[in-house]
Amino acid sequence: MSEYYWSILQGALLTVGVSLAALAVSIVLGLMGAAAKLSGNKPLVALATVYTTIIRGIPELVLMLLVFYGGSIGINTLLEMSGTDMTLDIEPFSAGVMTLGFIYGAYMTETFRGAILSIPRGQFEAAAAFGMGPVQAFIRITLPQMVRYALPGFTNNWLVLIKATALISLIGLQEMTYLAKQASAATRSPFAFFLFTGALFLLYTWVSLSVLRRLHARYSLGTKRGDL
Repeated sequence: MSEYYWSILQGALLTVGVSLAALAVSIVLGLMGAAAKLSGNKPLVALATVYTTIIRGIPELVLMLLVFYGGSIGINTLLEMSGTDMTLDIEPFSAGVMTLGFIYGAYMTETFRGAILSIPRGQFEAAAAFGMGPVQAFIRITLPQMVRYALPGFTNNWLVLIKATALISLIGLQEMTYLAKQASAATRSPFAFFLFTGALFLLYTWVSLSVLRRLHARYSLGTKRGDL
């Protein structure tokens, strides 16, 4: 039995890797999406709106299966049309990271957009009056305040993203949920292994909340503090 628990712990490291990689993708897409929605450019606003509306309306599992199976078919079809004999398969880790990142990028878009809109408009005007360029104003004015306003929504998105990694087990990635199912099938003791897996997810949640609360406290210095 101890060997199965050890394998689940090893799978837990893979879960963390998938979560952090997907988080990085979602942050990049979220910033791009928020910038597009706030740009005032009608094509960009429409594109970002379609992205957030459609992605948030389709279940994560459906999107994951579409990327894992449909993505391979689509890429290989394009390669075949180009006249090359090369084929490309999307392996589970990449499919999981890109799918989760793509999904939660839509949620991060709305989180970042709302955070930027919460910053008083006069501060942007003051930055321009002091001669700051767009990049300098973003780094010195927008970003620090955006982080403070975005942290509550960011925290919720991160916690849901961690739990959503369990779906990747359905496409064959040997993270801890997949290994717990394998151990349950081999020993016919599902309760113990899934309870252990649930405890690991709970541990990740506790650690995440502890870190994000400290970050929230740091960015809330001099302001009225609120709970995450």
